[in-house]
Parts: sequence; C-alpha cells; structure tokens
Amino acid sequence: MKRNNLATRTLFPALGLVATLLLSGCSANQEKTLPILGERQVVERQVNGKTVEDTVYLTIPNFAFVDQDSQQVTNQTFANKIYVTDFFFTTCPSICPKMKTQMLRVYDKFKDNPNVLLLSHTIDPQHDTVAVLKDFSERLGVSSDKWHFVTGEKDSIYAIAEKYLVPVKEEKGAEGGFIHGGHFMLIDGERRIRGVYDGTDAAAVDQLLNDIPVLLKEEQHEKK
Repeated sequence: MKRNNLATRTLFPALGLVATLLLSGCSANQEKTLPILGERQVVERQVNGKTVEDTVYLTIPNFAFVDQDSQQVTNQTFANKIYVTDFFFTTCPSICPKMKTQMLRVYDKFKDNPNVLLLSHTIDPQHDTVAVLKDFSERLGVSSDKWHFVTGEKDSIYAIAEKYLVPVKEEKGAEGGFIHGGHFMLIDGERRIRGVYDGTDAAAVDQLLNDIPVLLKEEQHEKK
C-alpha cells in the first residue's frame, strides 16, 4: 500500500500533463505521436530579430554507471537511440520478478532492433555488485549489448530515479527493505520521457510495445 501511495504522489504532477498532451498529440490529419511528459518551461528567444516563445522540456541529466560487464554506461550509450528503463533489485521479493518477466517481452520483441535499448538500475548497489548483476543477466539469457543492468553510487542512482519520475526509497519495514515504483519509462533520443507504463501489468506493457514503433517512426522522421 505504501508503494502505491508513494508512486501516486510522485507521478501525479507529471501524469496530470498527459491528458492535455494526448489531446494535442494527434488528430485525424496527423500521424500519431507520443506526449512529452514531465515539467516544462516556456522561454523567450530571438529569431531573426523577433522574440518567439520556445518550450523547454524535462530531460534526463548526464549519468555514469557500470553495467554487468564492468563497462561504463552513460548518456552516450543511448545516443541516437530510444530506451526503456526501470529500477529494481535482485533480491526483491515482491514486484521485481513480475517486472522482469514483462521487460523480457520488450527485450524479445526488439532484440534485433539496434535503435532500442533497455536500462535497468539496481536500487541496492551494496548487494547488487557487478558480479551479481552479471549472474542475474545470464540467468535471464539476455545480451549485454541490448540490456544494461547498472550499479553505482546509491545517491546517484536515487537522484536519477527522481529525474525519471520513479519513486525509490529505503524503508526497513518494506518487503526487501525498499519501496520503489514498478514503472517502465520510455525515453526518446533527446532524453525526454515519452511514456510511463506499469511494468507489472501485461496490458500496460502491451501499450508500451505498441508505442515503441510510434516513437521510432517519429525519431526517424526527425532525422530526415
């Protein structure tokens, strides 16, 4: 119950924008696009001597973690790609097994598409060392080039979770000692959040599987 309450409080401001953006994200005469989630600012800039308004969206800041192969994973790892990310820990007794089952569906569908990557952050770096993550990924049978399981400084992991709008918290009374959201976040090539999905729910992940090709098409169009 605490997990659900925390998730609701954290995500509500961002998701409050979704309805409005969905209304403007497509029309009968436009190709479907995904909303851009999170906080935004309207700034003024000069174009050809005229003042115009521009919208600055929430973007994921620079990060640097280490994956299951002891390789550094940074923003550059995902340059010119889109990715799906989540937060978990290997000894999680509650929602993580369901999340990994659903993330495997994403992996299986897009494992041959070089423009889609997966990024899973442990929230228990003290236990989830590189060796533990390596064993975990091998038991899942996934490629390290496609699905990065990363660890690092706890403060850095928790700080980046906040940027992804995913609630993460240590709590002794919680199952496994942590509270965290089971969300999958879809991130575009400009580090913007384009979708939030319940990673424990097959129907929600079905929607993610449908939205990824939409975002890929949008990214391809913008590169032309």
